[in-house]
Amino acid sequence: QVQLVESGGGLVQAGGSLRLSCAFSGSTFTRYAMGWSRQAPGKEREFVAIISWSGGSTYYADSVKGRFTISRDNAKNTVYLQMNSLKPEDTAVYSCAASLGSPHPRAVYNDWGQGTQVTVSS
Repeated sequence: QVQLVESGGGLVQAGGSLRLSCAFSGSTFTRYAMGWSRQAPGKEREFVAIISWSGGSTYYADSVKGRFTISRDNAKNTVYLQMNSLKPEDTAVYSCAASLGSPHPRAVYNDWGQGTQVTVSS
């Protein structure tokens, strides 16, 4: 059974940076595309970044392009989200998710982490 554990969230001032990590276990990491999604209070969940199993293909939501970078280390079974130039509107619970499908926000993601809170103060 796939397990995903996020870390690295916290409180940061606007303009600052955070790096989220998601540790994967329970299956073969390289079979999965990995995504980071977020959900703010009262808003729908949205995928902000997705990466293919090899790291060769990525997707970014328009709202984070140029500020966020997704990467993965297949030797460590870990996916990362580097978040720079953070804005108050980036405040949300960030969760990682795994998909056996393509690296696309409409793929099926059956496995999810518990999430980590990111709060950006103005």
